[in-house]
Amino acid sequence: MKLLLIEDYKPLQKSLTKGLRESGFAVDTTGDGKEGLWYATSNDYDVIILDLMLPGMDGLTILKKLRAKGKETHILILTAKDTLEDRVTGLNLGADDYLAKPFAFKELLARVHALMRRSYQKKNPVIKIKDLQIDLNKQQVRRGKKQLQLTPREYSLLEYLAMRRGQAVSRTDIWEHVYEFNSSASSNVVDVYIGYLRKKIEQPGKPSLIQTVRGRGYKLGETS
Repeated sequence: MKLLLIEDYKPLQKSLTKGLRESGFAVDTTGDGKEGLWYATSNDYDVIILDLMLPGMDGLTILKKLRAKGKETHILILTAKDTLEDRVTGLNLGADDYLAKPFAFKELLARVHALMRRSYQKKNPVIKIKDLQIDLNKQQVRRGKKQLQLTPREYSLLEYLAMRRGQAVSRTDIWEHVYEFNSSASSNVVDVYIGYLRKKIEQPGKPSLIQTVRGRGYKLGETS
């Protein structure tokens, strides 16, 4: 899943980017407000994490411009401003959640997961497909009684397919939600990681859950 982090305080930007990537997210990062607006309007993100005090353009202006352009991406505001008036202003302008600094990374992660589930209309943090179980909060995957060991990239790919279970998802769409904007990887790498996932998920004598849809991409779901 893909996030945009717009935060100008370098130590926080660096630590959040590291933590989010280690949690399996693809993360585009900038500390400039104008560049952040460009990223947000030029790419599709599952969640945008937005600081308010930014050089170039402040966070509330970015928020207003994105909503005026019809961008519906869920936005989590990060700010040192924590008065009731500040929170109400941000939420009334179209923010989806608000987290005051300082905060615990664990709470940020929980809020990001909640916004992601809302994006894909998933209230339950556990997705079940046959005997495959994906815990979105714990980022754990089981098939039957066996817990599967996935790399962050493999998990991110599986999570995105699970969020869109039953739908054919193109290689390009997968690539755009699993890799950073400046990644040197091509969309062909999606086929490689699909292969990795199949080796770990598919089990002899059990139904195949990752299906190739000719000319359209891949689908996670029960075979018809």
